[in-house]
Amino acid sequence: MPKWNTRKWDTADIPDQGGRTALVTGANSGLGLRTAQVLAEKGAHVLLACRSAERGRRALEQVLATGGRAEVVPLDLADLASVRAAAARVRERTGDALDVLVNNAGVMAVPKGRTADGFETQFGTNHLGHAALTWLLMPALRTRPGARVVTVSSLLHRIGRVDLADPNYEARRYSAWAAYGQSKLANLLFARELDRRARAAGVDVTSVAAHPDATATELSANMARARGNPLLGLGTKISDLFSQPVALGALPQLYAATSPDVEPGGYYGPDGFRETRGHPAPARSTPASRDQLAANRLWDLTAELTGVAPDPS
Repeated sequence: MPKWNTRKWDTADIPDQGGRTALVTGANSGLGLRTAQVLAEKGAHVLLACRSAERGRRALEQVLATGGRAEVVPLDLADLASVRAAAARVRERTGDALDVLVNNAGVMAVPKGRTADGFETQFGTNHLGHAALTWLLMPALRTRPGARVVTVSSLLHRIGRVDLADPNYEARRYSAWAAYGQSKLANLLFARELDRRARAAGVDVTSVAAHPDATATELSANMARARGNPLLGLGTKISDLFSQPVALGALPQLYAATSPDVEPGGYYGPDGFRETRGHPAPARSTPASRDQLAANRLWDLTAELTGVAPDPS
């Protein structure tokens, strides 16, 4: 019986992670750093996938301070060449043995821009970069019994609509929040489709999704900096006063990554008011996030745009 039916799940419930290897994207701060710290404390060898070498170095010092094992892997999700290089490095370093992949990194509501490969920044970073990384790491995940992929979505997937004809806002008018919602809906569609295809192919890899919602991370501050708006920055600081701490916000993705009670293809978030705070529990999602036809079409479109062969095919 899942533990939320009896008491609140917390990090004390995480099984020993000794002998396991985990990769966490965006591990230099916020939810990613907290996730990496906890997994390392529990005995996992943690790979910190970070874009900034300096911030990655500082994060590594914090994770190593727990007494755990960790190392940094350079990764820029907005550059598919970097994604390919990171996947190759991870496969080499682990000997094709990866137990957990946490697709945590992301950008939120940034001004219209393009990735190194010409994709809309949020769709390219939050979805395409993570999808490509996941497919490229599947050979390493396949070798480990009970391997798991966790993709971090958001409550704001509810405002999203994946426009398969124009995902990169080349024809339609750009909206920063609509683009963010699209990327988070794409995360959820991808996570569920990956699990469905893995089970259909008899691959022992479980794919699940999670969301932290109202958590005081650097995501809002990064958005304010990207927009160059001091008032927006002040607003995010005020908002953070009413948000839950990172240690609590990271629990749904830690639950998704480690709990033996996880349902394949499941989606987990906070159990409190409107899923904005609290301890892990099954999360609600929109009918659009369960649209099988859309998931299939997004899967094929993702392969076409990234040039990465889907796995399972």
